[in-house]
Amino acid sequence: MDAISVFDMLKIGVGPSSSHTMGPWRAAQRFITQLDASAGIDHVDRIHVELFGSLAKTGRGHGTDIAVMMGLSGEDPRTCDTTLLHAKVEAIRSRCLLPLNGVRDLSFTPSSDLTFHFDQTLDFHPNGMRFTAELSDGTEISATYYSVGGGFVVEEGEPESTDSVDLPHPCTTASDVLRACREHNLSISDLVLRNELAWRPADSVRVGLLEIWHTMAECMYRGCHTEGVLPGGLDVVRRAAGINRLLLGGMRHPSADTWMRAIQARRYSMHEMVEWISCFALAVNEENAAFGRVVTAPTNGAAGVIPAVLMHYVLSEGASEDDVVRFLLVTGQVGMLFKHNATISAALGGCQAEIGVSAAMAAAALTEGLGGSPERALMAAEIAMEHHLGLTCDPIGGLVQIPCIERNAMGAMKAITATHIALVSSPRNAKVTLDTVIKTMWQTAQDMSAKYKETAEGGLAVLIPVNVIEC
Repeated sequence: MDAISVFDMLKIGVGPSSSHTMGPWRAAQRFITQLDASAGIDHVDRIHVELFGSLAKTGRGHGTDIAVMMGLSGEDPRTCDTTLLHAKVEAIRSRCLLPLNGVRDLSFTPSSDLTFHFDQTLDFHPNGMRFTAELSDGTEISATYYSVGGGFVVEEGEPESTDSVDLPHPCTTASDVLRACREHNLSISDLVLRNELAWRPADSVRVGLLEIWHTMAECMYRGCHTEGVLPGGLDVVRRAAGINRLLLGGMRHPSADTWMRAIQARRYSMHEMVEWISCFALAVNEENAAFGRVVTAPTNGAAGVIPAVLMHYVLSEGASEDDVVRFLLVTGQVGMLFKHNATISAALGGCQAEIGVSAAMAAAALTEGLGGSPERALMAAEIAMEHHLGLTCDPIGGLVQIPCIERNAMGAMKAITATHIALVSSPRNAKVTLDTVIKTMWQTAQDMSAKYKETAEGGLAVLIPVNVIEC
């Protein structure tokens, strides 16, 4: 069994898409590393990149070309200055020079050295890409990669995961999780923590997960304090800042910490709390659409669901840092179940594989946080996914904006609703298990027409024609 860490499911990076931005970015980095090891950067005369299938069809809207150029330039999505991305890409385009791995300038003309094959799809996965380097001795080095969802990248011919870590409690199904929790009298978060210790010590797990939470909080803060129109040509107006201003009476705050304290200090009606939850989700995905720093959870297109639900938990229940760590551990485990048995790629499964999975992850975590048993937590995950089954991925203009941003707010509310249903229900009376709904989701994904799988060839994407400009 391939072992998957929580830190594989929750990754810090750059928007707007985990499969179309983060994946190609990481693939470009891998190719440069392999190229440097085998031939040396100094011996490269030319690099050509080919994008296939869904990567070609919605690549410009998702910034796939930007991601590839940044990866080849040696930039890292976890640490790069996101405010400089567009300037650096514009410099490459205007000068026709690529700072290869940040070491030397290489002649590179995006219009000819980066090819979008709109009518070709590689066999293994819709998100395929091929990198080819011409060397000074006349030889070529080529590699084909697939972005399989959630920022995961697989090179052609290699297994999707090569991690050989032996876990104390390997769980690939929900029934495995329940069995292990019952046998060892553990909560889901306790179970996941024991597994995480196979990779890193407990203090590193805590520090890493709190860094993820702080990244989420900073993202929500930025989104709630940034006005304007999102890039890409749809002229989508950012809404989170206006909602934030309305709910806080126009007050502005200099940091995420002071902002959160100001929110927590007020009393809100149920109507206002719903507005806050929607605001948090919108804020994240507006940042995501603007190439901001987000946490892939489990994808960028669904990056707002888990932060919104977690922020709701922190502010309404006074959740501590320990509570936050446990919350994120549970989300990781539920995400792993979908990764093992279905997909988290919209190009394979539609938006049910993104918003649906993130809602299931958040619902399970919130349920445990509010005192629910492992049985109830997994019941909440099942309820959340059950009501996302069949959700298509049909982004207008190939941009992660309409309907993607609002779907995160809807997913967050469904996760919270699923939690409260599970907390007042008996798992013994449930007719559908999480394993069953995961299997159903995968069957639905296989039956779904390709035009509803992130190709911009069906649904809203074709009923509302637009002229999309390069981001």
